[in-house]
Amino acid sequence: MSSPVLVCALRGIDAFRALGAALQGWTRGRDSPSTGDSLPQALMALTPEVTFRQAILFFTEADLVTGKAQHTKLTQICFSPVVGESWRCRAESLFSFLQAGAQVLCTVLLIKPGVWSRGLPGILRDLHREKFCVVGMKHLELGAAAAASLLPCELQQDAAAVEAHCAYLTSGTALVLCLQRPNAVKKLMDLLGPEDPQLAQALDPCLWRAQYGTSTVQNGFYGSRSYAMAVQDVKLFFPEGLCCAQGQPVQEQEV
Repeated sequence: MSSPVLVCALRGIDAFRALGAALQGWTRGRDSPSTGDSLPQALMALTPEVTFRQAILFFTEADLVTGKAQHTKLTQICFSPVVGESWRCRAESLFSFLQAGAQVLCTVLLIKPGVWSRGLPGILRDLHREKFCVVGMKHLELGAAAAASLLPCELQQDAAAVEAHCAYLTSGTALVLCLQRPNAVKKLMDLLGPEDPQLAQALDPCLWRAQYGTSTVQNGFYGSRSYAMAVQDVKLFFPEGLCCAQGQPVQEQEV
């Protein structure tokens, strides 16, 4: 008789890549000498479609739904707007989540001074080809504080780098776009490429920073680096709201 197995349904950001990396670590550990208990033998589903089919085999709807939203990632918290009414939680079915497909998200693209005025037609064409929808557009001059807020945390520790970036970002007008599509944040980052245009050129000459950037300071673009930063950037540049945006309002996304 075979030994029992443990079957888990996991949910997380970039779950397939993260779990695959963990399993590779287990495999390497199994090949090295060990005096402890034997390492687990593990298999994972390789696609969302396979995940859905396998989840149906092992779990029922009741197994994957809970009302304790604060203790599980399988639920979505909903706050009542009515004053005096208690907060309520709505359970989210994993099956429904898998069937729904990718959620439409917003992200922010800032085209830096000197780039948008000469490259805007081609940039808009590429955005359309990649199925981005422009739901906000603003032509502005950045202040020093706003320019500094766009820099990565590790760069903000270097005073000379901060001064160089802020001097460039405030040297002329920038064009800020709020873009929307499924998986918008990662897709935009994939299109921009590394911050260093030379590295981008070595990886793929079609990357936007390879095409429009000339240095790590004048690299053409800023893009929201995470979903949390995208929400902050939308609030910073479009406090008045967005045009025809789908999905949750920014205030609900921040919650």
